[in-house]
This record gives sequence, C-alpha cells and structure tokens, in this order.
Amino acid sequence: MAYLLNNLTKKKEVDCIIRDTIDKVLVLRFGRAIDAVCLQLDDILAKSVREVSRFAAVALVDIDSEDVQVYVKYFDISLIPSTVFFFNAHHMKMDYGTADHTKWVGAFHRKQDFIDVVEAIYRGAMKGKLIVNCPLPPERIPRYQLLYKDV
Repeated sequence: MAYLLNNLTKKKEVDCIIRDTIDKVLVLRFGRAIDAVCLQLDDILAKSVREVSRFAAVALVDIDSEDVQVYVKYFDISLIPSTVFFFNAHHMKMDYGTADHTKWVGAFHRKQDFIDVVEAIYRGAMKGKLIVNCPLPPERIPRYQLLYKDV
C-alpha cells in the first residue's frame, strides 16, 4: 500500500511538503517499507487518504535514508512507525495520555481511529491550538514502555 502514498527520502522533500501544505493537516509517517507494523499502518493510511483529503495530506518518510536523519533525531524517532502531525508548518501535538505528546507511536487499530485523530487535530488547529486532546478511548491508544540504558 505504500506505493499509493507519497514517499519522501530527502530532507529537501520533507522541508517542501511541510512548508507547502497550507490549511491542511500534514501526516508524516516515519518508518520502513519492510516493517510489518509499518505496512499495517500504511494500509490504514492508504484506505483513509480519500476520506481525509479535504483536510489532510499524508506522506511516508523512510527513516533509513541518510538525508532525513535530522528529522529522525529532532522528533526522537526511536520506535517505528511514528506519525507526526503538522498544520501550516507548525508541529501539532496531541495528548494521548502518554508522556510523549509529539508523535503517535505504533499503528492505529482501525481506519476510523486515524480519521478521528486527524479530524481532532484539524479542528484544534483551526481554533489556533497547538496541542489537542485525543478523541480515542484509552484502550485503543498503543502503549509502549521506554527503557533507558545507563541512566
């Protein structure tokens, strides 16, 4: 399904899409095209792209590309897939009930979950908010535990 979505492998491409996406939520999925969970998320994104096309644009970023490592480090992409949201070149955050509000880690359970999240971000962004509350119930939000070495 990844071939149906815009694939970005260069920093310049990511910069341009962030800058040029106006009045829409930009959804950037950071991951690998060969990872099973990334493929599951890509399937959900590809099936949803038509329904959210009025208020969102979706693109995939390959984290193995050397050119985009500046974004991987900046957004602290340590678990894949990670999905980052933008609106008018502003990084949009969402309170998921986890410690990290900057990105969605993991795949969505259903297509409707993705649509609900993007719609909540869009409505909040139109009101001038930079952080919004997650509309999903806690049982449908992926949970992960970060392990720190040598801390």
